[in-house]
Amino acid sequence: MDYENFSKQLKAISDPNRLKIVDLLSCGTLCACDLLEHFEFTQPTLSHHMKILQEAGIVSAKRVGKWQHYTLETSFITDFNKNVSTLFENGPECACHCKK
Repeated sequence: MDYENFSKQLKAISDPNRLKIVDLLSCGTLCACDLLEHFEFTQPTLSHHMKILQEAGIVSAKRVGKWQHYTLETSFITDFNKNVSTLFENGPECACHCKK
């Protein structure tokens, strides 16, 4: 497990607003304007949250017209699920079984 990357992702989604953004994006790609409808903050604040999620490898962005469209990274979903499972299982990938 890449503890450095996993902890970066956990830190990014530890904010309730960013966690909600991830939940919203789990249904598919959304425009920034659509995301803003679910929050009581401004577009610059959304941009700040999205930058953190992008830097953690959780979200990707694509500009369409004047708006950004955001999508969850497929690799994040796969890796995050695997890391959570590995963290709570006593399997061959568990830290107690791995040598440095």
